[in-house]
Amino acid sequence: MAFDGITIANLTKDLGDYLVGGRIYKIAQPESDELVITVKLSYENADKYGIKQKRLVLSSDATLPLVYMTDDNKNSPMTAPNFCMLLRKHIQNGRIVSVTQPGGLERVIRMEVEHLDEMGDLRHKTLIIEIMGKYSNIIFTDEEDVIIDSIKHIPASVSSVREVLPGRKYFIPSQDKCNPLETSADEFSSCVLSKGMPIFKAIYGSYTGLSPIISQEICYRAGVDADKSAISLETSEAIAVYKAFDEVMSIVRNGEFVPQIVYEDDVPKEYSSIPLKIYGGSGEASGRFECVEATDISELILQYYAEKDVATRIRQKSVDLRKIVQTALERNVRKLDLQTKQLADSEKKDKYRVYGELLTVYGYSAKEGDKSITVNDYNTGEDVTIPLDPTLSPNQNAKKYFDKYIKLKRTAEALDEQIKEVSEAVSQLESIESALEIAENEADLAQIRQELVDSGYLKAHYNGKKGRRDKVTSKPLHYVSSDGFDIFVGKNNIQNDELTFKMANGGDWWFHSKKIAGSHVVLLTGGKEVPDRAFEEAAALAAYYSKGKNQEKVEIDYLRRKDVKKPNGAKPGFVVYYTNYSMAIAPDISGLRLINEGENK
Repeated sequence: MAFDGITIANLTKDLGDYLVGGRIYKIAQPESDELVITVKLSYENADKYGIKQKRLVLSSDATLPLVYMTDDNKNSPMTAPNFCMLLRKHIQNGRIVSVTQPGGLERVIRMEVEHLDEMGDLRHKTLIIEIMGKYSNIIFTDEEDVIIDSIKHIPASVSSVREVLPGRKYFIPSQDKCNPLETSADEFSSCVLSKGMPIFKAIYGSYTGLSPIISQEICYRAGVDADKSAISLETSEAIAVYKAFDEVMSIVRNGEFVPQIVYEDDVPKEYSSIPLKIYGGSGEASGRFECVEATDISELILQYYAEKDVATRIRQKSVDLRKIVQTALERNVRKLDLQTKQLADSEKKDKYRVYGELLTVYGYSAKEGDKSITVNDYNTGEDVTIPLDPTLSPNQNAKKYFDKYIKLKRTAEALDEQIKEVSEAVSQLESIESALEIAENEADLAQIRQELVDSGYLKAHYNGKKGRRDKVTSKPLHYVSSDGFDIFVGKNNIQNDELTFKMANGGDWWFHSKKIAGSHVVLLTGGKEVPDRAFEEAAALAAYYSKGKNQEKVEIDYLRRKDVKKPNGAKPGFVVYYTNYSMAIAPDISGLRLINEGENK
């Protein structure tokens, strides 16, 4: 999600609270499109927040423009770029006078700085940060808003709308949109409700700084379908939408921001400076979504993009493994289909055996040149017509049928073994595919890669020390039930084996999705009687971490761990059991607490 005007408003408020009155201590330019400004807080703010300085990061990167405060520093080049040197000359040691957002919810932050010039006179300069996607920029202007310089120069050959060059007058490009903070019911009606497009599109298309998700949130709060045409709304619906719109704008006007990240299946999906009730609201979970509040918007930005980067990086690093698994899975599924058809054809073998036996008994009655013979089957008492090769004698025809029987019998015996082997390979590959979906870090991927190597799908890579492989460690997921019972979930087949046969005791309970790939889930009893709710929560975990997680309900088998067996030579994660209980349950784990590594229960 890109920065919208509400996020900028939240940032502007926080920057103003912390930085106004502070002095610019250092200016660095670690990247060609990024600044890091160290600000010594005013005595009042230093006492208030218990810190002496803050670092302000301004990035105009075209793919990921960001503004946030942090305590961390970044390495800078030995020689500062020209734009950095210019800022040091003019505003280093300057005092921040104000931090504002112009034009309602424009995606622009203006930071005014006062400083003394060479003659000792007090001057004012403005650092303007534009967060506008690929058009993002950091612009430095004088008291008349004339551009002194910018981190990116935009000549007329690049943009016919606005040049960003030294000496040009600074202005914000007009978008012909209304200011959402100053709108009235009549203006809302004329701007939005007269448009023949989905109401949520009409909202963000009419007002400055509103994103699609905020517009959908407004519709959700109003109880109106976001895709319904704006012009076709009933009067009651139009009133409800405006009230929801004004409710959201009141939050912004009053600075009542509640920064939060929305997680989908533990992966960051959205962020916002206001509670997103469409996903369950602040601090709540709804189905696959969980809303988690952050201390402030800067912390949220750092956390969101750090976690998003991890998820993206793990996804990218697993691309090669996904391709290998998918290719092998498709190949084995095709092989299994072919073998199943061949096995069905081999079922004719018994018919050929009967033909051979009947021809041995009744073949004498066939005449030379007959193409078939009808005889009585002494096994069933029914007449059977047997096709004959007229060029062969009855005994030769009988031998031909016996030969077909023997060939098909051998084929069926071989196919039974092959189908078993290929079926196990398909199950293993499906479980690896599922494991790739829940891999959280490189250690998880390393274990999956090791399994693929051990199974012959990948070549081994060695660490160069006596040919030994690098040892990888990754731990199962650890949840705690509502009643305080520990529940562990294997993230891949190697973990599944360790969890089931090394970590769990015979009296613990074992859960797995029925007939579909999924993780081994173990409920540790600690010798205590387990309540029904704990069984249901463990089963929900088994459903959630399975191929059926998107189904309404998943059938789960569960039994004592001592009744789970691993056949000799079986593939990782493969087990058998002959007696079990079952339940159908929704894959909803919103009420369970995940224990992070190093966290106390």
